[in-house]
Amino acid sequence: MTTTDTPALTSERADLLDALHKHRDLFRHTVQGLSDDLAASRPTVSELCLGGLVKHVTAVEGQWCDFITDGPAVQPDVDWANIDWSNPPAEVIAYQNGFRMVEGETLAGLLASYDEAAATTDELLRHVDLDARQPLPAAPWNPPGASWSARRVFVHLVAETAQHAGHADILRETIDGQKSMG
Repeated sequence: MTTTDTPALTSERADLLDALHKHRDLFRHTVQGLSDDLAASRPTVSELCLGGLVKHVTAVEGQWCDFITDGPAVQPDVDWANIDWSNPPAEVIAYQNGFRMVEGETLAGLLASYDEAAATTDELLRHVDLDARQPLPAAPWNPPGASWSARRVFVHLVAETAQHAGHADILRETIDGQKSMG
């Protein structure tokens, strides 16, 4: 990983940080005041719950920061097309649990983890060489030989956070009518 010599924020870095902060704040606003039971509830036909979305966005920030610094992670060897869903392998259960609150998790704990991940992302964004590239992992959705710059990863994190903030807004409005905007 290459870092910049000066911590001064360029307008590009400031803009990326501002966009991340804006969408994180909207996301956090959506879950404010919820009990753990409501954060774990699935108020729509989707499997998504608000606590699970917090957990997922936290994991995504961590995984992409690791990608920037360490390169692509080893992908689990799962044949997604032929899973026996009545008895899924441990890797599939772990993946599913990344989208829901499990026994012993609290919304406060998930938000604290999210804050830690956000702080790590922000610090990396302040200092990493935005042009540094890493190869994307071999996966059906990635073109062979493709790579992403750190800049591209941060743009993706803004989009990912905004998208899931929207999902969260729909779930929260379904629970009690609260909306982030409008």
